Amino acid sequence: MAAETGDYPIDPNKIAYVYMQVADHIAARIASGELQPGARLAGERDLGTEYGVAYLTARRAVRELRDRGLVITLPAKGTFVAYPETTDDGQEP
Repeated sequence: MAAETGDYPIDPNKIAYVYMQVADHIAARIASGELQPGARLAGERDLGTEYGVAYLTARRAVRELRDRGLVITLPAKGTFVAYPETTDDGQEP
């Protein structure tokens, strides 16, 4: 059974790792426009609380999002939704 935290169903029994479920949910929020480019994500501890997962799980989810190029982390500033890459003519690739 999925653990409900807010509107974020995280199922520890699902085949996908929990950190991937968190990363996928945040990625979906970015894709839908709920999280706009430049928006600051909650801190990793707060994300853990928000999703009902351990801090290290939230940290791994953020690392996955960085690896996908969806967020950037600036030391001592926070983690922000990345702006889409553009080509030389200003269009998204």
